Amino acid sequence: MQKRQLGQSNLLVSPLAFGGNVLGWTIDEKKSHELLDAFVSADFNFIDTADVYCRWATGQGGESETILGKWMKKRGNRNQLVIATKVGMDMGGGKIGLTKKYILKAVEDSLTRLQTDYIDLYQSHKDDEKTPVEETLDAYQQLIKEGKVRFIGASNFTTKRLQDALDASKKFNLPRYECLQPHYNLCERALFEGELESVCLHNKLGVIPYYSLASGFLSGKYRSEKDSNKSIRGSGANRYLNTKGFKILDALDDLAAKHKSKAATVALTWLMAQQAITAPIVSATSRDQLKELVLSANLKLDDGDLAQLQAASE
Repeated sequence: MQKRQLGQSNLLVSPLAFGGNVLGWTIDEKKSHELLDAFVSADFNFIDTADVYCRWATGQGGESETILGKWMKKRGNRNQLVIATKVGMDMGGGKIGLTKKYILKAVEDSLTRLQTDYIDLYQSHKDDEKTPVEETLDAYQQLIKEGKVRFIGASNFTTKRLQDALDASKKFNLPRYECLQPHYNLCERALFEGELESVCLHNKLGVIPYYSLASGFLSGKYRSEKDSNKSIRGSGANRYLNTKGFKILDALDDLAAKHKSKAATVALTWLMAQQAITAPIVSATSRDQLKELVLSANLKLDDGDLAQLQAASE
């Protein structure tokens, strides 16, 4: 499998990233390790998590990083992986934001949970408008100099704030964000396409979208509100149960039949084929799900296939 360069960094990543939001939430430690084993056995190397995963379920946070750290320790495979995590979301007790003081503390907590002495990609999980962008970048510069972080990225940034950060990097000779993690998929195109995408392309940023399957809707298993009971995360797909959503599913069904594939596989292949995209982030809770996902790296959609999906999702 051909790896892709992430932005202008020297990180070479698989064209699909395993989303660590499920680790310790919808799958326990044993199942998490089983799926991570299967993911890397298929020649994928990119794993994305965050310090806040999965605080919404446990009230604490850090569970995903902890499970991932135990797995890497057991397998002794840290150097073969590209590990991405994030900082900035509310961890409780005033632990939130992108101030230099907080980042320097939060990274130590993440390193401890991950049982590693460096993070390949450390991302600002969401913008902190109260903190000057140069202060945040200065914190990252210190961590890079100390060898604790290799490269940095941004998530959930507006076009203006992303451009402000890139400008500050040049002005103050600070490290720059090498990638953006936006909400982007066949159902949610307007949030990224346009100005935000243009900034990424112009500055040669990598793009690693989350919610790549629209909360599972693009897998095709949620076709009515009663289907939301199929998963603890199923209710998130209800927003797409409309004319546009069903039109997209019809196109996915058609192409899945044509290529003897699955709707989720086709949806991810479309995402990988978009000019700005480096590697979609997607999670799985079973081997069958994971198999559908990893096959997307080898599926080939022709121009007509891509045009059909473009039209259905306009």
